Formats: sequence, C-alpha cells, structure tokens
Amino acid sequence: MRTEIIKLLKKEGKLSEDAIDEIKKVDILDFSSIVQEIGKQETEYIKSSEISKELNTEYIGQNIFVYNEVSSTNTVAKFLSMNEIDNGTVIISEKQTNARGRSGKAWESPLGGVWLSIILNPNVDHSKLPLITLATGVAVAKTLEKLGVENPEIKWPNDIMINGKKVCGILTEAVAKFNTIENVIIGVGIDANLNVEDFPEELQVGTTTLKEELGRTGNENLLIKTFLEEFEIISELFNQGGYEEILKEWRKRSYTIGKIVEVRTPFNKYYDGYVVGIGKEGALIVEKIDGTLEKVISGECIIKN
Repeated sequence: MRTEIIKLLKKEGKLSEDAIDEIKKVDILDFSSIVQEIGKQETEYIKSSEISKELNTEYIGQNIFVYNEVSSTNTVAKFLSMNEIDNGTVIISEKQTNARGRSGKAWESPLGGVWLSIILNPNVDHSKLPLITLATGVAVAKTLEKLGVENPEIKWPNDIMINGKKVCGILTEAVAKFNTIENVIIGVGIDANLNVEDFPEELQVGTTTLKEELGRTGNENLLIKTFLEEFEIISELFNQGGYEEILKEWRKRSYTIGKIVEVRTPFNKYYDGYVVGIGKEGALIVEKIDGTLEKVISGECIIKN
C-alpha cells in the first residue's frame, strides 16, 4: 500500500525524487490529507459535481474523491479508511493501473469504464461479508435495469452478466484489527463506455460492455449516481437485517442457479456439480455427482456448457 500511495503522490507532483527516501521515515498515514486534496481536484471525464447534483442518498456518496489515475481504488479506499473518514465515502478513478479481482486476478481498467470503491463502517460479523457482495450485485443489476439493460444477471459470487457475458465485477475486502471489522471496502468495476477490443485479446471472449449492449455511449456520471442510490437502498436493507429480501432479489437475477458448474475452491479442490440454490449466509449450494450437497462459501464457479 505504501508504494502505491507514494506513486500517486509522485504522479501528481506532490513528491520529488529526493523526498521519497525521507518518506520512508514518516508514517504514510500523515499523507492522508494530501491524498484527499488530490481527490477533490477537477478531472476530465468523471465529475463529482454532476454525481452529487440531486443525489438522493443520506450517506452513500456524500463524500466523493475522484482521481485521474490510481493503481486501485480499493487500495486508496483502504488507505483513507485508516484515518477518520465518513461512512459511505466513495473513491472513483478514471483509470486504474494495477486493479485486481478475486484471487488477485488482474482487472483491466482503461478509460471509459466506471471504477469505484465504497468505504462502509458496518457493524457486522465476518460471516455476513458474502452477503454484502451479493447485495452489491443486486444494486448493480438494478442500476443497469434502470439504464435500459434487459435482464442483467448475477453470476455467483461477484460478476454481473448481460447475455451470458461479463460486464461488471465486484471485490469486497475487510479492513480488520484484532479480528474486528473496522471497515469494509467494496470495489465495483463496470465496463461502461468501452469497446470489447479495448481489452487484451485473452479477455475479449466472455466480456461485454454497456456501450455495445445498449448500442450507444452512456453518461458515466449518471451511471455512478444511479448506482450509489441503489446501493444505499440495499445497504439500508442489509443494516436492518433484511437478508432474506436481499437473497430473494439475488435469486430472481441469478445466472448460476440451475447450471452445471466446475467449482474451484481456494484450496485447489475442483469438482463438478449442479447448482441447487443459495443459502441464507450467501453460500452456493451445489449437488455433487455423487448426490451429496456441498456449501461453497468462497471460490470460483465455472459454468460448463
């Protein structure tokens, strides 16, 4: 994190080469105010003033930082969360240079996409973190529906699909101290005003963009504003313990239930199965070939043709 924050400060002309060695002797958190100051400067495409205008939320997005380029909005969000920062603060970047998805996979983030992270201070147990990811997926899907996308679906645990192709990914990370969750960082990447050809060739298969699906260039600021409003609605439902309602909305849009999949767990355990449903804690319920049921709490599901 230190290296990535230093790169941001250097790129914005806040540090000279000579100053970098001196910084190693200083608590990097001392630079939080400078990082926040950079995030309040004018940017070319994403405009916090347009997002904030008539934004119908109580706390989500009431504090917004927008950057021209960062390594990862989740990294900047985690850094800022270590100081006193408002619940619901949003970090946005027009471009990311070292973003990552689940399991540390690289996430391509060129200009034209929507790359943002939300800082939450929820009073939750670790067991509820999967539900936060599912709730975010519902918020993204509802946002796309409002913008004219027909039948967006959610692939467990963190992808949004249009016509069987991925258009959005979600990465939820907890900032914990002594086994207590202090903050939750929710990263969202939406392939908005991009062409599939903008991505490396190996990522083009199975990927789509809002521009290609809707046949037009959209308003990125409106997309972000709509998402923040939908996210606050689902966040409040989560805070009130409305987990079953969240799961109901998720199931309605599930791309995974009813499919034959290959499950890949974090412990390199692979097996095929049929997705029966999703449990109340957000775990995928898979019927294995031998007829036994398995709860998949974390891992990856590869849909098999």
